[in-house]
Amino acid sequence: MKNSQYHVIGIMSGTSLDGVDLVYVTLSVKQNTWSFELVKGQTVAYSAEWRAKLKSALGLNKKGLDQLDEQYTVHLASIITAFIQENALETVDFVCSHGHTILHRPDLGYTVQIGNLSLLADLVQHKVVCDFRVQDVLLGGQGAPLVPIGDRLLFSEYTACLNLGGFANVSYENALNYRIAFDLCPVNVLLNEQANKLGLLYDPEGTKAQTGTVCQPLLEALNALDYYAKTPPKSLGVEFVGSNIQPLLALYPLCPEDYLATFVEHIAMQIAAGIQLPKQSKILVTGGGAFNTYLMSRLAFYASSYVFVVPDPLVVNYKEALIFALLGVLKVRDEVNTLASVTGAQYDHSAGVIYTIFDPVW
Repeated sequence: MKNSQYHVIGIMSGTSLDGVDLVYVTLSVKQNTWSFELVKGQTVAYSAEWRAKLKSALGLNKKGLDQLDEQYTVHLASIITAFIQENALETVDFVCSHGHTILHRPDLGYTVQIGNLSLLADLVQHKVVCDFRVQDVLLGGQGAPLVPIGDRLLFSEYTACLNLGGFANVSYENALNYRIAFDLCPVNVLLNEQANKLGLLYDPEGTKAQTGTVCQPLLEALNALDYYAKTPPKSLGVEFVGSNIQPLLALYPLCPEDYLATFVEHIAMQIAAGIQLPKQSKILVTGGGAFNTYLMSRLAFYASSYVFVVPDPLVVNYKEALIFALLGVLKVRDEVNTLASVTGAQYDHSAGVIYTIFDPVW
């Protein structure tokens, strides 16, 4: 007999390296209709040391990456335990964690998220559902995006859902009622790096970008990148930035403000070009980029036929963590949580690993 209500913790760490997002949420299902109550949300910022470790992880050998994986699992466990204790959470059915993506190369058949070791369940003393991407890649999928199942089940009143995190991704139902979703372009992985050069973690409301000047040659080179001409399913990882965008920046040395202005223009143009929906479609916008008012204004300029809706800040900040909580619940219920129409896998499936305090269950 399946439960109709679950009290779970959802955890997400994005490529923008802002920190670890945690939510305590009640998920309920009645007559196959899901609803949620987002009880508590919190972001635990990464220290400068951890941001440096995660940024440099791509260059580690297997031994170094394994060591980092264990260190990060311990760090993540301490964050989860503190979240439970500080908020006096007495009822936690299980913990659902994305981990942190280090390598994402579905074209080569692999994706790596650290923090998904069985040790996590032992340290937090709760059942853990995690490692949601690997199975999809093994089934020939992109392993991303995974959030669209939550868009369908929890946010069906919107024509589409747009997330502006480390990367922008969009999700919507096509004419055949298949969910379509894909990564559009890098967002905060680009913007935050330039903000860091100005001594900021990010560019609040895009004020620094607004003072910069768009570099037209760089903008044209960015817009000409091969990825944007590909058809879905498709996804992006930090490797894309290193191999495709960083070489362009070397050709066009600019001050951080000008890079920010150019990136904002590029992001707005690619999102507008990548979303093909009927006029007046209502689009939910979440992720840290939703607070970037300058970016949102440029997006409204290039995609003026759509209605962009920025919801309650709790949903903006924690929608992805909320949906990974849902993915964990669906996995425990042995129900589909990954859509082949989105990732390109061989079939819909229930992805993830369940760790009890003793043994994993696949």
